[in-house]
Amino acid sequence: MGLPTDVRVVALEPLTAESVFRTPLKFGGQVVTHSLNHGVRLTVETRDGRTATGEGWMPAGSVWGFPSQLVSGPTAAAVGHELFQRAVAATASCQEYGHPIDLALGLEPTWLDLAASLSAAHQLGEPIPLLYALVCTSPIDAALHDAYGKALGRNVYDCYGPEFLPRDLSHYLTPAYAGQWLDRYTLRQPQAWMPLYHLVGALDPLTPSDVAQPIGDGLPEDLLEWIAWDDLTHLKIKLNGDDVEWDAQRVAGVERAASEGMARLGRDTWTYSLDFNERCRNVDYILEFLARTAELAPTAFARVAYIEQPTARDLRAHPENKMHRAAAIKPVVIDESLTNLESYELAKEQGYSGVALKTCKGQSHALLLGAAAQHDGLFLCVQDLTCPGAAFLHSAGLAARMPTITAIEGNARQFCPGSNAAWAAVYPSLFKPTGGRIQTGLLTKAGLGH
Repeated sequence: MGLPTDVRVVALEPLTAESVFRTPLKFGGQVVTHSLNHGVRLTVETRDGRTATGEGWMPAGSVWGFPSQLVSGPTAAAVGHELFQRAVAATASCQEYGHPIDLALGLEPTWLDLAASLSAAHQLGEPIPLLYALVCTSPIDAALHDAYGKALGRNVYDCYGPEFLPRDLSHYLTPAYAGQWLDRYTLRQPQAWMPLYHLVGALDPLTPSDVAQPIGDGLPEDLLEWIAWDDLTHLKIKLNGDDVEWDAQRVAGVERAASEGMARLGRDTWTYSLDFNERCRNVDYILEFLARTAELAPTAFARVAYIEQPTARDLRAHPENKMHRAAAIKPVVIDESLTNLESYELAKEQGYSGVALKTCKGQSHALLLGAAAQHDGLFLCVQDLTCPGAAFLHSAGLAARMPTITAIEGNARQFCPGSNAAWAAVYPSLFKPTGGRIQTGLLTKAGLGH
């Protein structure tokens, strides 16, 4: 016997949209100029006959999800789109009733089988990674949660307790969670306002003199202008990870520009996060970088809140990359490696002291791993995938419902603001910061909140 609130899929429609970047984004050694966004419009029916339609959106993210020396970028993007389409078709044929978390986790083996089949059919040099499979199917997971909440007339974050989920967290995690449900690790009301991290890419100009070719679209052209435009308080700095001196000098350069910009606003306190996109060869590089940064720019060093996954994502292939010494200096969060509970436990063993959640890995996984990180007292943050429009609102909603998260990322407003336009007209205070913060407290509608 299931719950009367359980749902099944009765209709499913794939959607796509493209985002063109106003300025290139250097990512993991590659330069990104546009992205394909996958969307799903999904209708569910409850056991007692209520129906509703929800949507889920996410950038395809092939550069991040499937970087490869053996599979070309265009091929990775093409097989990801094919996987998305096939996963939508497979989901449409599912007649099971359940809570969105159970439906998504139950469908995941089918989605992964499709990924394996596509890898073989296209004779890829390496198989589609689990991470990329999660990215390609995450819009379906999001749409399940959105439609479920709408069918019940509730915000879906109010639907994670025992009256909706038939099993407690011990079913999804470990016996240590017996008698606990997700409502213990999520907020009934979203945080009202949250600081927004502004991305400072490795190619981004810091001052007007760094602008070689102005875009001329009316938006800021350099970091100084962005600080004034959005009254920023949080900056995420992209680093290269293969040249300690360049990386340390880049942080020092950002600090000089930020100090000038913040002084104009009368501000003396702000925050950095650092992202190497896995390019550091080992933990010794990180330690050398931290020491050099502390020497070269001690005030910048003091402002660093955390470091995103600095070394290779395959933790089992690199057991030597233990983070204990670096994490004793600054929190080091797992990101690309984090795909399931097994990878979470391995990351803890290897010394990671924090977790970066991303809705592009699926709403269900984000909720469960967010609960685990809180339970274990780890540093917790929500990261972006240059998510525009509805995808950004989904990510913002997750961040606002996790009690220990203090800020959110959202860089589509920098790189593809045109893709935000429709939703920004509805929620201007979520897409244009005030005092460096966005108004996440507005995300209270049925479904995912928007």
